[in-house]
Amino acid sequence: MTDTWVALEAGADPVKRRGALRRAYESYATAGRVEHPVRSVVAASWRRSARAHVSPEGTARVELPDDELAAYRDAHPLARVMPLFRELMGAYAMDGEHLMAVCDAHGRLLWVEGHRATRLLAGRMNFVPGARWSEAVTGTKAPGTAIAVDRPVQVFAAEHFQRPVHPWTCAAAPVHDPFSGRLLGAVDITGGDRLAHPHSLAFVGAVARAAESQLALLAPPPDAGTVRLTALGRDEALLVAAGRQLRLSPRHSEILTLLARRPEGIAGDELLVELYEDESVTPVTLRAELSRLRGLLGPGLLRSRPYRLAAPVESDYDTVTRRLASGAVISAMSAYAGPLLPSSRAPTVVRLRRRLADQLRAALITRGDPGLLADWAYSPWGEDDLPVWRALASVLPVQQRPAALARVRELDAWQRR
Repeated sequence: MTDTWVALEAGADPVKRRGALRRAYESYATAGRVEHPVRSVVAASWRRSARAHVSPEGTARVELPDDELAAYRDAHPLARVMPLFRELMGAYAMDGEHLMAVCDAHGRLLWVEGHRATRLLAGRMNFVPGARWSEAVTGTKAPGTAIAVDRPVQVFAAEHFQRPVHPWTCAAAPVHDPFSGRLLGAVDITGGDRLAHPHSLAFVGAVARAAESQLALLAPPPDAGTVRLTALGRDEALLVAAGRQLRLSPRHSEILTLLARRPEGIAGDELLVELYEDESVTPVTLRAELSRLRGLLGPGLLRSRPYRLAAPVESDYDTVTRRLASGAVISAMSAYAGPLLPSSRAPTVVRLRRRLADQLRAALITRGDPGLLADWAYSPWGEDDLPVWRALASVLPVQQRPAALARVRELDAWQRR
């Protein structure tokens, strides 16, 4: 294979490759060995799936019942580009007896549309709206793997981790917020062998880019006086101000995060304590950082005595906090892209990061929703969170508990060492 992201190159024999993949899959299932012709992206996904204790014989589970699904997807940002998805992919799906699917950033299918007979077949493996098809829950599949690796990917036949999906081929591409870069979900095309072609991967990638462009056009014009800060799940925050998008250094990210939380301003000596765990850092060092930041932001935005921003700030941290305070847990989870500046050791950032995570974790455990608990447990920041894994194991149906219980035992043993 010259392109590891393409499952079957033009002119290749799908029957021959299907047989070779089936043999390689059984070798991995019995001996844990990855053999030719398994692609590197698939091998890495198989290993992640195995670590997540995904059952090779399992299928997806429906986590959003119809009443919750309708409200959730109506409020989802990708609802705004569903007309575009239908225009670009609807006829292609119908004519080719394929399905078009759109999922959120947690791998939950929000829309599944296309050929009626294909929808009925796909329904037997719960490829339906409301079902969770993330890689951590259902293993290697185009929608979940595209989200996991954050790039377009194609999956063919026995490349799927779960056997019930082996007859299928799918290609998916992630879709991002055009301003913040936040992952919103993925768009997918699913069907039979005819999709096992480089064109289907290129097609779905082009559709995702068109959706991002459409989202940018549909967004209201940015308020020149408003600053937007995205700092969850990333060490280098994104700042949108005066029509410009800036990627900030880790230190500047910390400074902007702290200033956003204190619109009234922070005195220099107080900011020094909030930023640096090393007490030997001098005010001169801080002033130098602030001078560089002022030059980056442009004139007028960063003021001093006390240090403050001259415009109101909308941050993703505050968005999650407000939604939690109003009891909108699903909405808060959808906006939570990960811990606040995860690698930061600035004392106040550490405290804010821990506070938000603790509040969100408590809300999830209190609500007891299996889907929301799974979103946290199978995320990079929740994979070692023993209280959440215990809560998840306690609310899952009996037949779905073994993987969660196994993880609870692993974490419990590790913490006892």
